[in-house]
Amino acid sequence: MIPIIQEIPLSEFDLSLSSMRIFNMTRVLQIEKSMRLNGQLQPVIARVYERGYQLIDGFKRLAAAENLMMKSLQCRVLNIDITQAKVLLLSYNRPHQSMEALEEAKVLQDLQETDSLNQNDLAQLTGYSRSWVSRRLALIDKIDKEISSDIIMGVITSSHARALIKLPRGKQKEVAHVITSYRLSSRQSDSLVEAFLKAKDNKEQQYILTYPEKILLNDQLYPQEEPYDHRLSSYGNELMQGTEKLIQSVKVMLTRLNDKRTGMLNETEKVIVTSCFKKAAEYAKKLSEVITNLQIHKMEPKR
Repeated sequence: MIPIIQEIPLSEFDLSLSSMRIFNMTRVLQIEKSMRLNGQLQPVIARVYERGYQLIDGFKRLAAAENLMMKSLQCRVLNIDITQAKVLLLSYNRPHQSMEALEEAKVLQDLQETDSLNQNDLAQLTGYSRSWVSRRLALIDKIDKEISSDIIMGVITSSHARALIKLPRGKQKEVAHVITSYRLSSRQSDSLVEAFLKAKDNKEQQYILTYPEKILLNDQLYPQEEPYDHRLSSYGNELMQGTEKLIQSVKVMLTRLNDKRTGMLNETEKVIVTSCFKKAAEYAKKLSEVITNLQIHKMEPKR
């Protein structure tokens, strides 16, 4: 049956498969900018589902369309079952490698549990090798739940997670904290984990976590390569780079606040730390006011 291209109201899309995807706000904003200037270039993919359409591919485009207050999206409508829909989640994103490894693992795990498929079945169904399937399932089986949440929030990547699963679950959070605090690359994370695993005792492990820069001296921990956009002026790039550093600092702070040690702070510590947070909130308010004063006007998206 030939897929049908239809104009579907945003309200009719079912997003139940979005639980297998990681929401990347940076990417959504990039797509929003493109859609504002050029309109929708590619249709989203969905299947007929109960009283609406279950979205398979195009979650970021849908989020961008909502930000642009669009009423509908062009959609390629398929008449397939739920198992085929999950397989398409993988195949549609394969050419662009736009799925995180954890997202792929979630799809495979769901197929394994709901359809009672073994690894050979999954390999045959998805077109991937059995070793690829095995590596993805190992990622989701061995990763600490808090680390999994950090990936979903965008604090760390699946590449970092592949290094962390070499560690016992009880040690992953400690090492992940160092990775986010020092903004380590995937290669540096691998080096840190290898050094941690080779440590003779707990004292040596704690030294590695306290002074990771000494362990990673050959990895050129500082400085990290800063983002650059050729469309921006020198000043524009300075603003973008400063914003990226600010975002990373906020991510690190959110990770620290989710640390179980937060509950161990005494009253004096809470008073001092709260004072610092209030000052940060004041600066955040000033930053918001300055951004508002830039008066960025949204253009109507082309259809």
